[in-house]
Amino acid sequence: MDKPDDSLLCPITLGLFRDPVLAQDGHTYEREAIVEWIQKEGRSPITDQPLSLEHLYPNYAIKKAVDHFEKSLKNKNYQYILDIDVKKKAGRPLFQTFGKTIYYAEWLPTNNNRPEIILLKIDGARTKKEASFYVDLSRHPHIVRTYGFVYEERDDNDEDENNAVMLLQEHAPMGSLYDLLQERKKVPVEKILVEIFLQIIDAMIFLAFNGIVHADLACHNVLVFRFDEDNPRNKIVKITDFGLSRHSRLYALAPGAAKTTLNIIPVRYVAPEILSKNVTQDDYTEKSDVYSMGVLMWEAYSRGTIPWAKISDDNDVIRRVISSELLPKPSNCSESYWSIICKT
Repeated sequence: MDKPDDSLLCPITLGLFRDPVLAQDGHTYEREAIVEWIQKEGRSPITDQPLSLEHLYPNYAIKKAVDHFEKSLKNKNYQYILDIDVKKKAGRPLFQTFGKTIYYAEWLPTNNNRPEIILLKIDGARTKKEASFYVDLSRHPHIVRTYGFVYEERDDNDEDENNAVMLLQEHAPMGSLYDLLQERKKVPVEKILVEIFLQIIDAMIFLAFNGIVHADLACHNVLVFRFDEDNPRNKIVKITDFGLSRHSRLYALAPGAAKTTLNIIPVRYVAPEILSKNVTQDDYTEKSDVYSMGVLMWEAYSRGTIPWAKISDDNDVIRRVISSELLPKPSNCSESYWSIICKT
């Protein structure tokens, strides 16, 4: 396991420290994570030397640095001004698609002791909740961390309404699960895929508990923070881009917006009820997300193949999904897990 560049992140969870402890190997870990690791492995995840629970000591310096960072976010009310608090890095966007752009970003005045960040811009959208709600909703080990909203500085006489949302989020160094699968010559073995599925499901349960429907669950909306081919436990994925739909509880269409991802229905991933001509907010439920989870699992087993790839007409796909037709079973998927996918 490699140590992250950011001193505020636990090497095991890759999340911000809450209760950092120093171990015998000279490295700092989140207490709960390293205790579980020692109980199962007995050795350092970084140096492989023996570790014991009796030799874990609070790291007050790291705790102070994390508390200072978290306090600085709260003092800003999780709201930042572009080119004053944060800035876009020079160069082309990291990612761009219809209605959505991701930029590399930096903290101002310095990046020291602060996590790597990106700016996610969603055109034609407005937020429905306070910034703190989005921040708290991302405090889960398998949900991409949101640090707040970013606004462009405007003149007092500028009355133009801002028809875009900009979220400040943590950076995923390995891209999306879709990218990882596409770059590989073969699909990861099933035990690795299952660990990834369990992490996604854990995050989806958290969203459901908070009354949030993802509505666009797919491999391209799962980001990879660590991937170890040989160790199923040594991988971390996090979900992103949840709530981006016309009937979202998190976002609303901006007045007069013509270009927005909120209007797009990912027909090859959504449940039959979402494809109805008279779909309403009540049709977007955790059950519809469960259906999409099954499609995501099929996509992962199929090395990132787009569902119904041999069918070019989306209307034909819609007819097949509404009539309960199933995707074909991937050859590398065991009968037990295929049974689970079919039940979703």
